Amino acid sequence: MSGNDVALGLFALVLVVFSLVVALLIPRRDPGFPGRNLRVFVAVAVLLVVAMLAAVEVFGESHEAEREGGEATETQEGGGGGGGSGGGGGQGDPAAGKEVFAQRGCETCHALADAGSTAEVGPNLDEALQGQDAAFIQESIVDPDAVVAEGFSADLMPENYGEQLSEQELADLVAYLAQTTGGG
Repeated sequence: MSGNDVALGLFALVLVVFSLVVALLIPRRDPGFPGRNLRVFVAVAVLLVVAMLAAVEVFGESHEAEREGGEATETQEGGGGGGGSGGGGGQGDPAAGKEVFAQRGCETCHALADAGSTAEVGPNLDEALQGQDAAFIQESIVDPDAVVAEGFSADLMPENYGEQLSEQELADLVAYLAQTTGGG
């Protein structure tokens, strides 16, 4: 259980306890509730619901990213083969990733023996990604400034390139590059 799970649980607990107290306990003691305090009651209720939605948005996204990162790594460690039918949920299919590499024009800048590419604009991926794990490979696509190879400029990588790919395309491309460069 992560810290995000605990935070979400606490937000949910506060909202549930508030709802139960307001629905079951207060009306028994004060049948006219909320009466004159209607505005305060509505403000508190709306505030709690908005806080819960915000918590789900903030902590849920982090949890989703952690889960997808773990699944992509597990897919890479599974190695070999085609990774199934290319299913969803952050799992990548190396065969589909090879198609993404060709369709998205990666071979115009990067050398990669498996793809038959010998371009020299960007890093030679056979060398730059050799032995790198899936997280590093994904980071090099999503935020190339963070992992610039010596002698190359991340400025040449198309702006927001990682955002131009769907989640599945990115997962497939990462799986393909990890498989072909010995990453895992």
